[in-house]
Amino acid sequence: QVQLVESGGGLVQPGGSLTLSCVASGDILRVVRWDWYRQAPGKQRELVALLASAGSTNYADSVVGRFTISSDDAKKMAVLQLNALKPEDTAVYFCNADVRLNNGGILSSWGQGTQVTVSS
Repeated sequence: QVQLVESGGGLVQPGGSLTLSCVASGDILRVVRWDWYRQAPGKQRELVALLASAGSTNYADSVVGRFTISSDDAKKMAVLQLNALKPEDTAVYFCNADVRLNNGGILSSWGQGTQVTVSS
């Protein structure tokens, strides 16, 4: 069993910043990959950023230069730093992680989501 818990969402004015965190817990050997997705009302869930175990990152074009994904392997935690926020960034942000379990298996798990609202 793996659980992901996100935190850090909230209401922020355009141009502001937020820091989202996602902590994994359970029978985990290590996290292989971290992803952040978002889903705005009436829209499909979209990939915002990913971080592979080798350290490579990838970002949606709409957030390049504004968002940064990072991780702390010891804490089994990922962070998404959101800067220069725009109203169109308003969405529920979800953390997803591919984890290697202690029994050798691989499991993909989702967090419950955290609301980010960008409005003046």
